Amino acid sequence: MTQQQLEKYLWGAATALRGTIDAGDYKQYIFPLLFFKRICDVYDEEFEKALEESDGDLEYAAFAEHHHFLVPEHAHWKKVRETTVNIGMAIQEAMREIEKANPETLFGIFGDASWTNKDRLSDATLTNLIEHFSQHQLNLKNVPDDKLGNAYEYLIKEFADDSGHTAAEFYTNRTVVKLMTMIMDPQPGESVYDPTCGSGGLLLNCALHLKEEGKEYRTLKLYGQEINLITSAIARMNMFMHGIEEFQIARGDTLAQPAFIENDELKKFNVILANPPYSIKAWDRKSFETDPYGRNLWGTPPQGCADYAFQQHIQKSLNADNGRSISLWPHGILFRDSEAEMRRKMVEQDLVECVIGLGPNLFYNSSMVSCLLITNNNKPIERKGKVLLIQAVDEVRKEKTMSYLDKKHIDRIHAAYLNFKDDEGFSKVISNEVVVADKNARLNVQLYVEEKVIETDSFSTLLENWNESSKKLKDSMESLFNTI
Repeated sequence: MTQQQLEKYLWGAATALRGTIDAGDYKQYIFPLLFFKRICDVYDEEFEKALEESDGDLEYAAFAEHHHFLVPEHAHWKKVRETTVNIGMAIQEAMREIEKANPETLFGIFGDASWTNKDRLSDATLTNLIEHFSQHQLNLKNVPDDKLGNAYEYLIKEFADDSGHTAAEFYTNRTVVKLMTMIMDPQPGESVYDPTCGSGGLLLNCALHLKEEGKEYRTLKLYGQEINLITSAIARMNMFMHGIEEFQIARGDTLAQPAFIENDELKKFNVILANPPYSIKAWDRKSFETDPYGRNLWGTPPQGCADYAFQQHIQKSLNADNGRSISLWPHGILFRDSEAEMRRKMVEQDLVECVIGLGPNLFYNSSMVSCLLITNNNKPIERKGKVLLIQAVDEVRKEKTMSYLDKKHIDRIHAAYLNFKDDEGFSKVISNEVVVADKNARLNVQLYVEEKVIETDSFSTLLENWNESSKKLKDSMESLFNTI
């Protein structure tokens, strides 16, 4: 199958569910079934290869060392396909058996979807789904990791488009992800962390970024935490579908129970990329006031907005020597009065390297403008005591309710970050003192980056040229009519 055929085939499974369940719930059924089919087909492929190597030794072919994942015979896709009644129960039991057979890698990966609820999924509906997935072999020979991984990402986007308000919790605009990854530029062997990882797109793109550059991506250490059970499972499946096996995705509330702890402290990472849930109100502010991990570095955020709780968690999780972070936020974090002192301390400690103002509609189901906040624990000497502000609000391609960054937009923004220089109407380097002197320590990009003004002389020349062109056109038209 071509990439397009594969994507069409996989999306066909979702269309089989239309009218039976809400579009926002597609993901909790389609992704586990797809992953179930994939690992069974790969297991069969590995089994056949081991049989050939051993001249038909069945016992040898079943050894664990010949397989990515173990699939018990009674939990195989083929057994489920043979089932004609209570199919949901058969699917659920098979998935649990596979998880038990691979406790270190697959425990809980199939989520907690209600497969046995016949009011939602009848035997006939499940039979149709299973037969749809059974049309093609999803082994490595027919569908390599890269191809399946791309198709999986396509499905994630389609589900986001289809499900509307539920999209933001598991999908970040992939064009913004590309820009964030380029700016962070993770290197082989580094540790990369996303404290609110959703479906794992930011982490995954760090590995793919290195792969595209021809560098060793398998030594990258990927860590993520996600509060939603099915979304964290999707993130783990996403990694495996792309052929990434060295990662840790934990489920849980990052603010209340951070998952990655070393020596009773937060684990430290070289790179952090994040698109945290913005302005959440339901969080334990009181506990944060006396946080056992010392995350209230700059103060305690207001109850109605936990943004700086996440930002301080990010800062506390960075490697002291070379830790750097990039996080996607609504513009409010740059100027809200209630967060002024926390913002001031962040700048005073010379942590803010760059702020990039992005255009509207880059968040799912929201028209708000967004920004990227970049911090660095070890700024290059020429950047110390300074902040680069980039006004990229017009660097977007708008499509209906969503906007995207094309390659030309990404390249221009990335180049401005690398150059770290003034560019009239686009970027401005200011000193930390300028920000700190402001009563509210505002970092609004538009406060410092003024729009490029056309000089009077240039405008006059432009007007003269336009008038002259108009006169020539008029003369030509008159000559034409006179000829007729």
